[in-house]
Amino acid sequence: MSNLAAVVMAGGLGTRMKSAVPKHLHPLLGKRVVDWVLDAARESGAERVVVVASPDTRDAYDGQEVEVAVQVQPRGTGDAVASAQPALQGFDGDVLVLDAAAPLLTSELLREFVEEHRNGGADVTILSIEPDQPLPYGRIIRAEDGSVREIVEERDASPEQTAVRELNSSIYVFDANALRDALGKLDARNAQGELYLTDTIAHIVGAGGSAQAWRSPDSLSPIGINNRAELAQAAAELRDRINEAHMLAGVTIVDPKTTWIDAGVELETDVVVHPFTVLRGRTSAASGAEIGPHAVAVDATIGQRVSIGPFCYLRPGTVLDPDAKAGTFVEIKNSRIGAGTKIPHLSYIGDADIGDGTNIAAGNITANFPHTPGEPKGRTTIGSNVRTGIHNGFVAPVEVGDDAWIAAGSVITKDVPPGALGVARARQENKEGYARRQSDD
Repeated sequence: MSNLAAVVMAGGLGTRMKSAVPKHLHPLLGKRVVDWVLDAARESGAERVVVVASPDTRDAYDGQEVEVAVQVQPRGTGDAVASAQPALQGFDGDVLVLDAAAPLLTSELLREFVEEHRNGGADVTILSIEPDQPLPYGRIIRAEDGSVREIVEERDASPEQTAVRELNSSIYVFDANALRDALGKLDARNAQGELYLTDTIAHIVGAGGSAQAWRSPDSLSPIGINNRAELAQAAAELRDRINEAHMLAGVTIVDPKTTWIDAGVELETDVVVHPFTVLRGRTSAASGAEIGPHAVAVDATIGQRVSIGPFCYLRPGTVLDPDAKAGTFVEIKNSRIGAGTKIPHLSYIGDADIGDGTNIAAGNITANFPHTPGEPKGRTTIGSNVRTGIHNGFVAPVEVGDDAWIAAGSVITKDVPPGALGVARARQENKEGYARRQSDD
């Protein structure tokens, strides 16, 4: 969509979140709240995206394809958009103004909104909503001919105006020149002593321009979040959208309401995800993999036909090759598990490389803590077709060769050659008559 810029208002502190972190920077399904808005803006066709940040949060956008404008003092939404004007100097087109705390916005809705604005030929178009439940939002006040006359904030509204059901979503499309002129006319004579962006509507109309409102077909998507309860509600909605997209693409999610999948997760067709499973970060799963129930995977790579869980935890850097298994109460971190290798239960594998076709028995642990503080962790290497015993420990750096066996209860501190049996445990000794002597005492 050509000749379109977006201004994302992200300068607020979000005090109602009761958090040291501004509301738009809280994590939400693998992104920050504001990232959902930025992605929707880019995908809607905005050629330029300007984020209006506070002085304390300007660095939060380093490395992203956005321009950052700083709102020095939190003097209201009008001041926020005015702070973006130097970045848009000379821009002659349409300006999409968005709330950084509205993560449910979609690019499809924004594209339709901008198209309605252009078809209507107005100087400003407001995205309005009519929710089922009343919200403390500004009211859209229309003239007799149906055009928009002004927006009145709830704190400044009369009882008659408060009864209006059509609400301002705080999302707009402005003609860039009309916006500049109206911003220059704002004042802070209102209940909050701030510069209201909503007042630009009356200024545009008063100068002979035109304003219109387009009712969103979805009253939920434009709504911003202000507290933790609303953040949780937004998360549930995004969870449902993500899960539905995966299911329509050929993934089986047994219970979508208890399955949480981040936006960056990639699942191929015929993956099966069982209830109470969490897939986070850049986790990927190939066709035929079965995950859960009660499994967690973070930045893990899961190969074809891999079996995971229940109660399995795959930490960042885990790679499971095809037909591998990570079973019940298994934790794996920064390790590669070879094709067909099985870690069935009750083991921790960290900083390790395990070959193909190996069986790791119950209660195995790779001890990879550095011997000298400050040194990198050592790695454990276990070859192909190895058979470990129960309650084995491997003190890195150590290597176990192909086809080797490890005796139960052994703590391996030295390399085990291929095909050998590694035994590292005290010899058992039985004290005959010990129990009788204890009772005699």
